[in-house]
Amino acid sequence: MTSLLPFGAWRLAAVVALPLVLAGGCATAPPSAADVIARSTQAMGATGLRSIRYVGEGEGFTFGQAYLPNGPWPKVAYHSVVRTVDYEGAAMRDEIVLSRAEPRGGGGYPLAGQQRNDQFVAGDVAWNVAGGNVAPGPRFVADRVHQLWITPHGVLKAAQRGGATVVAGAAGSRVVSFSVPGRVKADVTVAADGLVTQVASTFADPVLGDTATLTRYSDYRDFGGVKFPTRIRQSSGGHPVLDLTVRDVQANVAVAALAVPDAARNQGERVVSEKVADGVWFVAGGSHNSVAIEMADHLVLVETPLNDARTQAVIDHVKGLAPRKPIRYAVNSHQHFDHSGGVRAAVAEGATIVTQAGNVPYFERVLSTPNSVRPDRLAQAGRSPRFLPVGDRGELADATRKVELHRIVGSVHNDSFLMVYLPKERLLIQADAYTPLPPNTPPPATPNANNVNLIDNIERLKLPIDRILPLHGRVVPLADLYATASRPLPR
Repeated sequence: MTSLLPFGAWRLAAVVALPLVLAGGCATAPPSAADVIARSTQAMGATGLRSIRYVGEGEGFTFGQAYLPNGPWPKVAYHSVVRTVDYEGAAMRDEIVLSRAEPRGGGGYPLAGQQRNDQFVAGDVAWNVAGGNVAPGPRFVADRVHQLWITPHGVLKAAQRGGATVVAGAAGSRVVSFSVPGRVKADVTVAADGLVTQVASTFADPVLGDTATLTRYSDYRDFGGVKFPTRIRQSSGGHPVLDLTVRDVQANVAVAALAVPDAARNQGERVVSEKVADGVWFVAGGSHNSVAIEMADHLVLVETPLNDARTQAVIDHVKGLAPRKPIRYAVNSHQHFDHSGGVRAAVAEGATIVTQAGNVPYFERVLSTPNSVRPDRLAQAGRSPRFLPVGDRGELADATRKVELHRIVGSVHNDSFLMVYLPKERLLIQADAYTPLPPNTPPPATPNANNVNLIDNIERLKLPIDRILPLHGRVVPLADLYATASRPLPR
C-alpha cells in the first residue's frame, strides 16, 4: 500500500530520489491537487470536520460604506465575533457586537454605543436578525457565500469537489486553485507543513463586479485536534476589511440554529407603489425605496438599490406606471453599496446615471470592471455608462415639471450625497439622512447627527417642504423630522 508523504517531506523526498531519477532516466511526478488537498486536510484536522465555531475580537471595516468615493471602508471595533459554519449544510452565522471606531461613513450603526448584529447565510438565502426580527438580505448572499468557502477549512472542502489545479509556490508551498461556479474563484496557498496560510479570491459584487479579496491566516494553534489560525487579516475591494484575533475554536458544534426561517425563505422581490402626487410614485415593498417621476416623454427613477434583482423588479414596475415612457435618468443618492447595487442594471436599461460629481470617476472605474464570476445584466447588455454629474446643485426640467438636485453638505454619513426636491409638489426625497421612526415612538434623548444635518441643509437652501419621501421607511410630513431631532418646526 502506498502511504502519503508528510507535507514537509516533499523537498526532502525530491532530493533523496534525485539519484534514482538520474539512474532510471525518469522524473518524479509532482503532487497532484488531490494529493495536496488530502495532505492539507489531514494536517488541518479537517477529515471529519462537519462544522466549526470560532470566537474572537479585533477590528473590522464596513465594506461598501466609505465616506469618500474610492476611500477606505470605515473602521469599526469588534468587541466580539462568533462565527458558526456548517460545511455540510453550506450555512453560516456571525454574531457580532461592534461599535464605530470612527464617526464618518455608513453602515447603519449607531453613532455612539454598541450594537449587536446576527448575520446568516444558508445556500442562496441570506438574512439578518435584530431584536428578534428577521430581515431578508439578498444583497449579502454573494459575499457571505464567498466568506464561507474561504474559511481555512472551507477552502479545502470546496476544492475537494473537483476541478482543482495546483502549482508550486514559494518556500515549498503549493497553490491550489478552485472555483465555486457563479460564486467564487480562489487560489489557496498551502505551506510545506500543510497549513492554509493565504487565500486570494474573487467574488461577484453587485457594485464592484469581480472583487479581489486577500485573506491571510497565521499563528496556528491546535484546538482539540483541529488546527486553526489565531490571526485572520483580510482586505477586499482594495481596502482592509478585517483584523481578527481568535481565542477559542470548537469543532463539530450543533448547527440547528442555521435553519432558514420562514420570514427569510421567500425572498422574491415585492414592489408596490403609492401615487403621492400627479406623476410621482413612491415605490416600496422592500428594505429600500425608490421614487418614479413622470416627465413629458420619459421617466426619472430616483434610486437603484441593492442589486440587479431588486432594481430590475423596480424598473419593470415603474415602466408599467407610465407605459411607453422610457427611464431616461436614474438618480443615485450616494455610492454606498446598498444604494448603488442596481446602478449596473440601470445602465443596462439605457438610463443616464445622475450622481454627485465626486462619484463619477468612481463609478466609471467600477463599472468598467467585468463581472466574470457571475455575469450580470450590464455584462449581458454590453452597454457603456453615461453620467450626468451634479455639483452642489443640478436640475432636470421640461414643460411638465422641475426636479431639483441638491448636495447634502456637512454630513458624517457621506461626502458625495444628493437629495431630490420637487418644488411644485413640495416633496423631498432623501436616503439615510433621515429614516422615520415607527409611529408614536418618542424622539431619542440625543438627536441623531444625520437628522440634524438634514435640517441644517433644508434651512440653508430654504426649501418649503410638505412631505419627506425617505428611501428607507414611510412617507411622513416634514414635522416628523423636526420632532425626531427635537427641533422646533419653523413657521
